[in-house]
Amino acid sequence: MEKAISIIMGSQSDLGTLKETIEILKEFKVDFEVKILSAHRTPKELVRYVEETTKRGVKVFICAAGGAAALAGVVASHTLIPVIGIPIETPSLKGLDSLLSTVQMPAGIPVASMAIGKNGAKNAALFALEILGIRDKKIQERISNYRKNMCMRIIKTKIKL
Repeated sequence: MEKAISIIMGSQSDLGTLKETIEILKEFKVDFEVKILSAHRTPKELVRYVEETTKRGVKVFICAAGGAAALAGVVASHTLIPVIGIPIETPSLKGLDSLLSTVQMPAGIPVASMAIGKNGAKNAALFALEILGIRDKKIQERISNYRKNMCMRIIKTKIKL
């Protein structure tokens, strides 16, 4: 079955952050797959996966990695479809290392970089859905409803002093 989105994480420990991404994609009922592959520890397997996944019709990659965080850049260098990077928060530098590694791509190999951690993970899912929504009006409508609901929750919030 064709999956619209491929989520790749650099290690199992990134799953805690990616749960935010996965929950939103489930809520929107969009087909996706999740894979653990490392830009540094499994480079050949990563390239092979990206190339075969692209042939299967994946429309967007979401890549999450911490530290050196080369994952999104390596994926982007082996495909012409959009790649969204999620910098994972790290103990040593609080994710600043991951952010800089994800966002500092050389000209010609773009990666859309989200915020560090869980907020970035949520936004990566929503951004991927917006990309898919360009050609799928049902997804676009669901995003519109999602934003309206978010707005209503804020408006209906009661302030207790």
